[in-house]
Amino acid sequence: MDSSPSSVVSELEGALLKDPDPFAYFMLVAFEASGLVRFALLLLLWPLIRLMEVMGMGEAGLKLMIFVAVAGVRESEIESVARAVLPKFYMDDLDMEAWKVFSSYDKRVVVTKTPRIFVERFVKEHLRADEVVGTELAVNRFGLATGFVKSQNITSHINERVSNMFEDEPPSAGLGSPSSVFASVLSVCTEQIYPPFITNQRQDNSVVLRPLPVIFHDGRLVKLPTPSTALLIILWMPLGILLAVIRISIGLILPMWAIPYVSRLFGGKVLVKGKPPRPAAPGNAGVLFVCTHRTLMDPVVLSTVLGRRIPAVTYSISRLSEILSPIPTVRLTRIRHVDAEKIKRELSHGDLVVCPEGTTCREPFLLRFSGLFAELTDRIVPVAMNYRVGFFHATTARGWKGLDPIFFFMNPRPVYEVTFLNQLPTEATCSSGKSPHDVANYVQRILAATLGFECTNFTRKDKYRVLAGNDGTVSYTSLVDQLKMVVSTFKPFFH
Repeated sequence: MDSSPSSVVSELEGALLKDPDPFAYFMLVAFEASGLVRFALLLLLWPLIRLMEVMGMGEAGLKLMIFVAVAGVRESEIESVARAVLPKFYMDDLDMEAWKVFSSYDKRVVVTKTPRIFVERFVKEHLRADEVVGTELAVNRFGLATGFVKSQNITSHINERVSNMFEDEPPSAGLGSPSSVFASVLSVCTEQIYPPFITNQRQDNSVVLRPLPVIFHDGRLVKLPTPSTALLIILWMPLGILLAVIRISIGLILPMWAIPYVSRLFGGKVLVKGKPPRPAAPGNAGVLFVCTHRTLMDPVVLSTVLGRRIPAVTYSISRLSEILSPIPTVRLTRIRHVDAEKIKRELSHGDLVVCPEGTTCREPFLLRFSGLFAELTDRIVPVAMNYRVGFFHATTARGWKGLDPIFFFMNPRPVYEVTFLNQLPTEATCSSGKSPHDVANYVQRILAATLGFECTNFTRKDKYRVLAGNDGTVSYTSLVDQLKMVVSTFKPFFH
């Protein structure tokens, strides 16, 4: 049996990824790294790009996409989008059978016509590739992408680089399409493997292989912006802004008990399961609702379901979000003894909402629960919160947090699911001698089981380090500055 290390060269588009067309990922970069104007411009040029491909000018079309998507954008901002936004969409399009074949080799190389900076992090961290060979962007001395590439002939340059990697011995296998632009590289491989892919017999079938999951994800767009989806988003945006203004006004003006009835007229929907506890009698300590944290709207929706304004503990939300909030907020300092006194004081006056993850998580995972809440009361009611939106995510790590509620209400039919679990029995609380850590872990497990999520030990700091490169501390700019940000963001739709 040959014991020499095996190697594989795989094309990304059309092999590891099911879709051979990278256009939608350029749209993502245009939207997240630059904004709506560049997003719309690239969509406007899509018919021309397609025509160039049909006429055999695919490389010229690729260069046009690159120029429009990144010209004048800071390289660091492109890297940020590649780190925080693109991996989720790449993972959704991953061909698992192709990846299983790819991962069964010792040395793994990926070739792509997409700029290397777009895909390198995803391919190396999640697909466990050793090398990535792709288009190289030209960057000026100010750190801005010029929109041009470093080589005149992209395909020839990539093929040459891969050939140089395997000067001594050709790759054991090549994954890709027979009509691929990288066909010359794949042809020198000992074995060519074309779609549909079948798991390699060399692989130990008793071992269940999975790529590293995407736990943290950022960006505003829910769906991959294919041309049709992108057009729908742009057409919806002006109506969505108007709808958001109406919905937010309803929450600020109407009494809490009336909001569920009126919000249905404007497309909102809340699904409630379980039986919420009765309000605490005057003078008695309140219940602590311990919620999973999906969006900034979690405590607001909970108050709407209960028909009364319940104060919510906040860790780091913008001043604008506090102003727009229809419920009282209690800002924590992250100084443990100070925060404990604040929570105790609020509970002595009535019910309180806390999200012990400390930040939101979009994917089906729960971050580590802080044990502080378990130290302060035995009247703990776990609440499983989840939501569904069609166009825009209502959370961000890289962008302006003040826009979170606005983006949530811009969705055509936002749906929230609220599941009340039973109040923890005394034997499951700190009164029975359990540590706060054990109680927090227990609450995390039962909430994860209710939602079908997985528990993790990641914290908010882990999330912000991955997505934003910081510890998640919010810079509290003035309300005027944040309103200026809102206006500048949506200004193109009012010309």
